Formats: sequence, C-alpha cells, structure tokens
Amino acid sequence: MSLFRDDGVVLRTQKLGEADRIITLLTRGHGRVRAVARGVRRTKSKFGARLEPFSHVDVQFFARGSELVGRGLPLCTQSETIAPYGGGIVSDYSRYTAGTAMLETAERFTDHEGEPAVQQYLLLVGALRTLSRGEHAPNLVLDAFLLRSLAVNGYAPSFSDCAKCGLPGPNRFFSVGSGGSVCGDCRVAGSVVPSPQTLELLGALLTGDWETADASEPRHVREGSGLVSAYLHWHLERGLRSLRYVEK
Repeated sequence: MSLFRDDGVVLRTQKLGEADRIITLLTRGHGRVRAVARGVRRTKSKFGARLEPFSHVDVQFFARGSELVGRGLPLCTQSETIAPYGGGIVSDYSRYTAGTAMLETAERFTDHEGEPAVQQYLLLVGALRTLSRGEHAPNLVLDAFLLRSLAVNGYAPSFSDCAKCGLPGPNRFFSVGSGGSVCGDCRVAGSVVPSPQTLELLGALLTGDWETADASEPRHVREGSGLVSAYLHWHLERGLRSLRYVEK
C-alpha cells in the first residue's frame, strides 16, 4: 500500500454498500480521481460531511502499488476542509444549478483518471469561490467558467477576429463549428448573427473583464448563454444534463 496526499474538489458522490461512498474528486496533482470512503454515510460521520460536492479538501489516499490510479479504487482515509464552498452555494437555487453545471463540466473535461489537469482544477476552485461569495450573477460566473474551460482545453472561441481567416473584427457572424466569429466570406450554413453587445459580453467573460460583464443587459446575457451552451455541446459532442436546470 502507498500513501498519497493531494488537494481536491469533490465533484460527485455515489452510494456503495450500506455505509460507504465512491467519491469523485478533481485534484491538483493527479487530475480526476475516484476513491472509496468507508463509513461516510453514517449519520454522525464528520468525515463524510467534509466529502460533499463543492467541498475543497485536503485528502489522504491509500492505494495498492506505486500509483494512485490503478486497477482498483484507492481508499480515501482522511480529509481536512480547505474551503466549504457548498455552504454559500446549496442554499441558493441559481448558485446551486450553476455550480452543479461547473462540476459536471470539470468532470467531462478530465476524461482520463490520474492525468493532472492543473489549469482546470484552478479554474474550478476560483469559479466556486466566486460563486459562493455572490460577487457576480451566477449565470455570468458559469458562462465565464465554461468559456475558460474550453480555452484551457484547446477550444478557445473567437469573439472578434474571424476564426477561419483571421480578418480583424468585429465580425457579424458566429459559427459554432467554425470556432466563433466569422467574416462574410467565411460564413457557413447555420451561422447566426448575434448582437455586437453579446459578443462584447462573451469576450469580457473570457478575459475576466467583470466591469463590462456586470453592466450587460439581460437580453444580451441570455443570448450569450445560448451561444456558450451551443459551443460547449459542439465540443463535448453531447450536452450537459445539469445545464437544463440553470436559470437564464
């Protein structure tokens, strides 16, 4: 047996037997990890209370062999809370649904267990911190997280210059399959014509310009969320179950 220690965010939990759970975490050093936590479903288990979705924790694992992720699931034997983000999220429906979509997105972008995904981990921690504090509207925080997750995984959309020929923007058309904004010459079937303010908003969310994002009108926020959702679905090849519950 080998001992491992890492920081992680709890993405989801599954029941196992009468008192145990399988915990899925996105960790700093080992990427996505699934581990068994013994006895955490007992009513008085303080250990289990620390391993709920949205929790940022310092975790200790025991695994067979020299690798954390191997043939069998490691055991999660100890956890200490770094930040209980769930407390500021689960009490508000808008924050909760946005946060759930973030957790699902982070899991989908880390397909292979045991492979480090530090940028995705840091994005998730920052987004959950912002969401739990209520610093910005939950749907804006979610869209910013989705856009930046796409970017760090190699799918950054363009909201100004043409994604195909590089013609300086702004450009009128937007094509999910082409990578974002496109010029008239590169326009393809299925392209849409969003408002310039919507594209400005999405560019602000991608770069972290919260002053511009917070000042956006609701109609542009709704239109932007639709484009982000379509772009995400295109690259993930199937939709997120949790997005249907997010308030627009």
